[in-house]
Amino acid sequence: MKKKALIFGISGQDGAYLSRLLLKKGYVVHGVVRRSSSINTFRLDEIYNDPFSPKKNLILHYGDVTDSMSVLNIVQKIRPNEIYNLAAQSHVAVSFEIPEYTTNADALGTLRILEAIIKIDKKIKFYQAGSSEMFGRVVENPQTEKTPFYPRSPYGVAKVYAYWITLNYRESYNLFACNGILFNHESPLRGETFVTKKVVKALCKIKYKKQKKLILGNLNAKRDWGHAEDYVEAMWKMLQQKKPDDFVICTGKQYTIKNFINKVANILKIKITWKGKGIKEKGFDGNGNCIIECNKKYFRPAEVDTLKGNYSKAKKILKWRPKKNLDSLINDMISYELNLLNK
Repeated sequence: MKKKALIFGISGQDGAYLSRLLLKKGYVVHGVVRRSSSINTFRLDEIYNDPFSPKKNLILHYGDVTDSMSVLNIVQKIRPNEIYNLAAQSHVAVSFEIPEYTTNADALGTLRILEAIIKIDKKIKFYQAGSSEMFGRVVENPQTEKTPFYPRSPYGVAKVYAYWITLNYRESYNLFACNGILFNHESPLRGETFVTKKVVKALCKIKYKKQKKLILGNLNAKRDWGHAEDYVEAMWKMLQQKKPDDFVICTGKQYTIKNFINKVANILKIKITWKGKGIKEKGFDGNGNCIIECNKKYFRPAEVDTLKGNYSKAKKILKWRPKKNLDSLINDMISYELNLLNK
């Protein structure tokens, strides 16, 4: 009999890549999507087959992690072998504007799924999507599974709660529950409001004179960027082990947002000259036009200046390592955006 996986947050970037991976491995994949007046499952279009077909292997259900009865009913109905919780209000800056909802979805949403598991079937394996934002104002570099958390946003705080409640239920109820502490991971399917997507999309448009300027926040923030397609494999590997554990998933390499911009510009053959410092720093093209500038609007109330992970534990136990480097990731994202522009 085929394994059944249930993905909360299937319509996001990670949910789409994880669905593809699990389908290739022969799973029947169930996904939870929130009801919306506009279609929000475009990332699944390539793999979502006829919902009325008797042989369908990808099945979508309406639900929401902020609704405990919804979570309980879905888990009861499907009784999956594995649950992946990727559902979240995942935009860090936005979490300052809607902290209560962020906490409800990202922290208590995890608790609701864990409660459903202990009520329905304690043998269900559970993956919780953690974040490098839990490290926040880092106390050591690089960050490992033993690095203390110091979150700097409502999102980071909510994820820390989700981490500890997952660990607590694992120890209290003997659940197979794992935390993946994933550092920034991008792809062509990244959401429109995330900085890597904004940069690639804008510079592609600027290249073809369909946009004049890109406005960003902190250009000097340092991040450890990987490819989402690599990272979902690590999620799956965690649930295939003999015992549950928590893992940092990252590349171990760090770049500033300015470095990222320069790499995208080089591939697109856009020459950028930087002038000024801090909030007054601007990027000019070869004709002297200002195409990049900073605005305080895009700075967070509490910034996270640097994040860089160490995936030694995942390499040793999961036999996992990132396959795609930053240049490969950027090329994937550029190809996707240029294809959209030329349609």
